[in-house]
Amino acid sequence: MARSPAPAIMILGTGSNVGKSLIVAGLCRLFANRGLKVRPFKPQNMSNNAAATGAGEIGRAQALQARAARIAPHPDMNPVLLKPEGEQGSQIILQGRVAGRLSSRDFGRRGDFMPQVLDSFARLSDGADLVIVEGAGSPAETNLRARDIANLGFARAADVPAVLIGDIDRGGVIASLIGTHAVLDAEDRAMIRAFAINRFRGAVELFAPGVATIERATSWPSLGIVPWFADAARLPAEDGLDISSGRKPGARIRIAVPVLPGIANFDDLDPLKLEADVDLAMTGPGQPLPGDADLIILPGSKTTLRDLAALRREGWDIDILAHRRRGGRVLGLCGGYQMLGRVVRDPLGLEGPPGEAPGLGLLDVETTLDADKTVREVDFVDAASATDGRAYEIHLGRTEGLDTARAPFWVEGRAEGAASADGRVVGSYLHGIFASDAVRSAWLAAVDKERGASALLYEDAVEATLDALAAHLDRHFDTETLLKLARTRISAG
Repeated sequence: MARSPAPAIMILGTGSNVGKSLIVAGLCRLFANRGLKVRPFKPQNMSNNAAATGAGEIGRAQALQARAARIAPHPDMNPVLLKPEGEQGSQIILQGRVAGRLSSRDFGRRGDFMPQVLDSFARLSDGADLVIVEGAGSPAETNLRARDIANLGFARAADVPAVLIGDIDRGGVIASLIGTHAVLDAEDRAMIRAFAINRFRGAVELFAPGVATIERATSWPSLGIVPWFADAARLPAEDGLDISSGRKPGARIRIAVPVLPGIANFDDLDPLKLEADVDLAMTGPGQPLPGDADLIILPGSKTTLRDLAALRREGWDIDILAHRRRGGRVLGLCGGYQMLGRVVRDPLGLEGPPGEAPGLGLLDVETTLDADKTVREVDFVDAASATDGRAYEIHLGRTEGLDTARAPFWVEGRAEGAASADGRVVGSYLHGIFASDAVRSAWLAAVDKERGASALLYEDAVEATLDALAAHLDRHFDTETLLKLARTRISAG
């Protein structure tokens, strides 16, 4: 006897960055809190912000959603992850593992991965009470529809009903919802069963005529108007990077971060951003690194040689070397660690055209990229403070040299990273070190000797924010109708 399909619902958006990831995370926590076995799923993601699982890597957003659902992340939650490598294309992560490169010209080949997407979805659905699927971009991109695996192409193939989200904060939400309805063909349009408005500011009742207009034009019912959730900034960064201006009032410590084109795994910075006395100066193109920074962090990069060239074009190499001469501290993470050495080599062209370039020369190490990719979660100890935590590695390459003898970290009995003789320049392949309250507090105390222990309990703050987000959606989103729509798959199956 055929098994009934698991209840499932797909959250689509009228465009990118309308809040789909956050809504899925909130719904995962809401239904998990009700005792349901919830699973997040995103057929295809495009992001360099990745997370390591025990079986490979997935998009950071799906790792957060898994946490919201109170389960361990798994590659089946994001079977296709495309990691951009500049204009030439993207690295393909298929069911957690590297599976080649997709050129921008061959973007339509994504359709080739539909069997793996459906295979992962079937495994993930087995035993689940509810699967919440996140779309990518917009289903209104009809030029990509023929080989679509990320939106209604998947919904049709897996017979999953969908809800369309519009972001009123961006403006034009009525037109974006009605316009999406207008450009879809009848079969695709029938997969969307309702809509909702996200990020509303002000008196909700003022938009009642707008809701009525959308309902008349589309025949879709509204599942609610979700007000702006200010605490979203307290959750780990997903696919977008906020470059804010202005100095944080009352900050004692200033940390400068150059935002390079291929920046990756920038959620490393999230715990620092939440510290009340830390000003995180995300510095974009055309701006010098602040001369009064206490610490410069070079974050991860998907294209180290390309980003190293960009760093020099911006003149940031001069800023970093001047900062170092003034006695400032520098931390390089993953690709940023590689840039701090004497040379970076990519003989196989793993991140772009084959080549090599001199690094900043602040660490006596050299890096050679090779085809073996390290993806793993690890326990580590900070050598200077003897504090510990949990971190992860996602990188290509081997880094060797004299400064590795002064390893800043120990990972399961082995030395990891490198440091200068005075300890003020440090490089490491570890991501997520600052999520450990003890490690973060020790590092900030080293920068500011008069600073006391950190009052921020980062992991507790994330958990509390996920619960608050679930309660927020419970108040403003028609979750009962959403659940009934998800369960229509049972009767249909």
